[in-house]
Amino acid sequence: MGNRLSKIYTRTGDDGSTGLGDGSRVAKDSTRVEAYGTVDEANSCIGLLLAAEMPAEVRELLVHIQHQLFDLGGELCIPGHAAIFDADIEALETQIDCFNRDLPALKEFILPGGGEAAARCHIARTVVRRAERVTVTLAQAEDIRPQPRHYLNRLSDLLFVLSRVLARASGHGEVMWNHERRRQPQAT
Repeated sequence: MGNRLSKIYTRTGDDGSTGLGDGSRVAKDSTRVEAYGTVDEANSCIGLLLAAEMPAEVRELLVHIQHQLFDLGGELCIPGHAAIFDADIEALETQIDCFNRDLPALKEFILPGGGEAAARCHIARTVVRRAERVTVTLAQAEDIRPQPRHYLNRLSDLLFVLSRVLARASGHGEVMWNHERRRQPQAT
């Protein structure tokens, strides 16, 4: 493979447009660009997460997911392209089940936190949720396969489970929401 990015700046986007993977040009603030840009942001958040200490099996899974997110961004960037498939979604479900199996059942909501890796995982989860919302918006305006939406939905679920795993692995434990803290004062 030759040099794909031999020149970093091209000035072609100075007018507020950008090129899609099929060669067409759209506004930089188009929903399609927002969708694949948010997927890229999620991928960057996972990169930041990978800079923290974590179990090797979680690290390996997250690197694999980064590659899939790059594929997903490509699917969103190239109209009509398919890069995420039902098997990818099923694999996420398998990982969710595997990592969730040893976790205690939830009785309360969890606050983002639980150590550095867990907190970074929560940030990645929320950015993936945003990528999902933007992809839903895009699908309302353009013909988008359902697999990208399904993948992002399952990925946010997996990142939630992994945040729980990481909180426990770090020794910090999960931060539970204390809904009792704001009891209404008694009328006198």
